Amino acid sequence: MAVGKQSGASSVDDVMENLGGRIREIRRQRRETLAAVAERSGLTRGFLSKLEHGQTSISVSALLRLCAALETDLSDILVWSPTRLVRVADREVVYFGGRDLTEYLLTPGVEQRLQVHLTDIEPGGGSGDEPYELPVEVEFVHVLSGRIRLEIETESYELDPGDSLTFSSAPHSFTNIGDITAQVMWVLAPAVGRDQRQEPPKR
Repeated sequence: MAVGKQSGASSVDDVMENLGGRIREIRRQRRETLAAVAERSGLTRGFLSKLEHGQTSISVSALLRLCAALETDLSDILVWSPTRLVRVADREVVYFGGRDLTEYLLTPGVEQRLQVHLTDIEPGGGSGDEPYELPVEVEFVHVLSGRIRLEIETESYELDPGDSLTFSSAPHSFTNIGDITAQVMWVLAPAVGRDQRQEPPKR
C-alpha cells in the first residue's frame, strides 16, 4: 500500500508501483522467496511477481493474506503525509486492494482515531470476489453517487445515492452494480495502517 499525489491515472500507476516495490523490499528483508510467500498466502508465484513490479492489482482480501504471510502489518507498507489540512488538490491516492477503483485519503495520514476515504468505483469494480475484514471496530459508508452492493457476512445491501450504512467489523465486500462511476465515502474507526510512532495532529 503506497501513497501518491492526486494526478489522475498516472498517480494510480505510481501507487501500484510503490506498493509492489514495498512488498518486494519487505520480502527480501525477511529473506523470503516468492515461492515460499506464494505458498503461505495462497497466491501464485507469477501473480506475486507481477504485483511486485506494479503490473497487476490485488483484492483487499488477498492483500491482507499477503501481509499475514509476510508477518507484517498494513502500516508497514503505508506512507502517510503528516499534514492535518487536506486540500482537494493535495489528496493522496491510497490503495487498499480491489479493482477498477481509485481511492483518496481525506484525513491526515497520522490521524489515529478515524480515517476517511473517498472512493471512485467504475461499473463492475469493487473490493474483489473474496470478503475481507479490516482491523477496525466500526465502518461507515455513504454513497454520494452511483449504486453499490455491500455484502456483510450473510446480508446484502444495495445502496443508492444518499444512502448510508454503519456496521461493526465483519467480513464484507462491495461492488459497483450501476452503469456509472460510483463515488463512496468510507469512515473507519480507528484508522487502518496508522503509524504508532507518530503523534496525531494537534488541534
